[in-house]
Amino acid sequence: MHQDAARFLSQPVAAQPGAPLRVAVYSRIAAAIRNGLLTPGSMIPTETELGTDMKVSRTVVREALMLLEEDGLIRARRGVGRFVSDTLPRIGIERIQPFEDVLGSPGQQVEVKRTQVVRQAASEFVAPGIGVEPGTDCWLWESVLIRDGEAIAHLQENVTAQPVSVGKGAAAPLEIEDDGGATLLAALNKQLGRLAGPGECQISLSQVGPSRAKLLDLRASDPVLVLTQYVRNGNRPFYLAKCLVSARAGHLSVMQQFQS
Repeated sequence: MHQDAARFLSQPVAAQPGAPLRVAVYSRIAAAIRNGLLTPGSMIPTETELGTDMKVSRTVVREALMLLEEDGLIRARRGVGRFVSDTLPRIGIERIQPFEDVLGSPGQQVEVKRTQVVRQAASEFVAPGIGVEPGTDCWLWESVLIRDGEAIAHLQENVTAQPVSVGKGAAAPLEIEDDGGATLLAALNKQLGRLAGPGECQISLSQVGPSRAKLLDLRASDPVLVLTQYVRNGNRPFYLAKCLVSARAGHLSVMQQFQS
């Protein structure tokens, strides 16, 4: 292993508030891979070596390595060890990007099928995410995302219907063009220029429920991954989306950003 990689990995890690220690170990190793300190095909240090260097238990390291393998960053060869994958998955949902890009891949375009666009009162959940008081008018765009002819996700996106200031201009109502073939975030990026953020995506697991099950051709009790995305614009809450992703969507890469 290169000396720079050894030095980078040998620094002790500490858990961040609200996140388990294995996530910090995952982030450290993933950052070494993404930054090129651990090159494609190179061997990863053993669980014992990593635990000693990072001052964490072997169990924590093993859990982090399992996550790295699940996300396609490393691969295991029985009886030999673990290696950096020859081809790394693209960085996924930690970036601010429309969900058709998150769930798509080269050669697999995601079709956006709009189910409704409605102006309605912001709920207690939606209001803080878009920077308004509950009951204030907001836009809801609801879509089903389809890949290879199969519905893989249900998406609800919200943005305020009130006048907003973009850049240095005076506040004005958002005139969002809906061509029916893109998500709200893609339409906003096209109209306003790419939103600067910052943004974050919260991840949880739930059941799809009766109404959305029909849209996704699932049973109401089937599990779905829930991705809740918040985007700020001009340092104010601006856009909120909730995307329910079915198991048929397959592999979804998630990468923690490393802060030095």
